[in-house]
Formats: sequence, structure tokens, C-alpha cells
Amino acid sequence: MRTDGKKLKHADPMYTVAAHIMDKRTDAMNMITIDVPLEPIQNYIIAKRKEGINLSHISVILAAYVQTVAEYPETNRFVVNKKIYARNEISVGMVVLKAGQVDGTMSKMYFQPDNNIFEVNDIINKYVDENRNAPENNGTEKLIKILLSIPGLLRVGVNFFKFIDKHGLLPKSIIDASPFHNSLVISNLASIRTNHIYHHIYDFGTTSEVITMGNTREVAKRKGDKIIYEKCMPLGIVMDERICSGYHFAIAFRRMKQYLSNPQLLEQRCQNIRVDDSL
Repeated sequence: MRTDGKKLKHADPMYTVAAHIMDKRTDAMNMITIDVPLEPIQNYIIAKRKEGINLSHISVILAAYVQTVAEYPETNRFVVNKKIYARNEISVGMVVLKAGQVDGTMSKMYFQPDNNIFEVNDIINKYVDENRNAPENNGTEKLIKILLSIPGLLRVGVNFFKFIDKHGLLPKSIIDASPFHNSLVISNLASIRTNHIYHHIYDFGTTSEVITMGNTREVAKRKGDKIIYEKCMPLGIVMDERICSGYHFAIAFRRMKQYLSNPQLLEQRCQNIRVDDSL
């Protein structure tokens, strides 16, 4: 019995079979780039700043993600040991660079399906402060230090964790400390002036989606009989195709783009929170 999800009782047979055919997460990676128009986000952030509210681009992206997952919980599933689970939380892993260093630390943030953008922003700010200024309190780093403390313990420990995770026996305390057990991993590569990439999803753990935010670019767009160039933020998205159909992913990403094109919608709590239909 897993602590981070419930096994689907009514999973589509096609996806049950797919989990056996593609038994590794890296076998089932699909990749897509979504170009998000930057102007609505920029205008919204500037308007909020005038009201004394400091929001970041990543706050807008994650607020849109949280509300999308609340409406389309199928995208918050994961596969372990050829079984499909509905995750019982919305957790996001993100690397935070330590002050004055090039190395980063990563744990994860937890969100509720009804969080609005201001609550999401507060959670992110708290997470960044804790990881940047007090890394010794990071459960992930504590776990790594323990594994490295005795020669050979890392190899034995990781193999042991993989085995008990495969059989649903990994303790919640380890899952909470693990950067590999998330709904999503997100990375703002634009913050280090880098283009978006398609980041792999790990075979260990439960992460089913990774999003990277890249350098702004101009994207050609037809407007009437003219071609204009629109400034966009590219999102490189990698997903585990075994968790749900392409239709679910398509409508979920379409909904996410709707939120990003009008971020004011994110100030309201999600009014259409759904429970996974296959439970």
C-alpha cells in the first residue's frame, strides 16, 4: 500500500498493457515545446507589482500547473512496478541555487488543488528561502549525507530503496525527502540564460512530468494577412505517456495555456476540482 498514491481500479486496458511493454519511464517519454506568449504574463506581473505584490514568472507557471492538475487529475498519475497510481498530492521539485555558489539543492513543494496564485507564490518564496539560506535543514541533503557517510552504503542503500519502492514499502519520510517522487520537476533555465531543454524523467521514483523554462524567443504568428513575431517563453515538457491518453495531455496543456494567457484567472480558487475517474 503506497503512501503517495492509490492504485487505479478502472485503468484503461491499453495503458495497463503499455506499462508492461514500456516498463521503464525512459521508454515512455514524450516531448513537446509549448510557446507561451510573454506579454500577458509580463503585464500581469507589472500590474501586481504596482499593488505591492511581487510575483515571478515561475509563480505564474506553477499556479497555472496546479489549477490544471486540479481540473485534470489524470496528468498527476504515476507508474511503479507496471502499476498505475493516482497521486494523492501535488508535489513539485525545483533546484534552488545556494547563495554565492553554482551548486544547487532540490527538495520539493506541496500544493493544494484549490491554491490560488498568491498562495502558490508564498509557498515558492518560502521554499526558496529555506533551501537557499538554510540548506542544512533540507531533508534531501540529510539523506544524501547519510548515504555517503559509510563506504559502500550508497550503492547498497540506493538498491534497497529501489527495491522497497518497487513494492510500495518505501516509508513516507523517505518519499518526502526524495527529489525523485514528485508530480512535476520544474527548472527555470532562463534564470541562467539558457535555452529550454527536454529533461529526462527518472526511472527511479514517481516523477511523470518535467518542465523547463527557457530563454525568451520570437515566434512567427499570423495576424490577418500579416506575419508578426510574438515574444514567447518556451516550455520544454517531457511526460510519461503511460499515465493517460494523449487527449488528456492535449486538453490539459490547452487549459494551462488559457490560464497563462490571462493570469488574472489564477487569482480565483479552482471551481472544477475533480477526482480521478479511474479510482
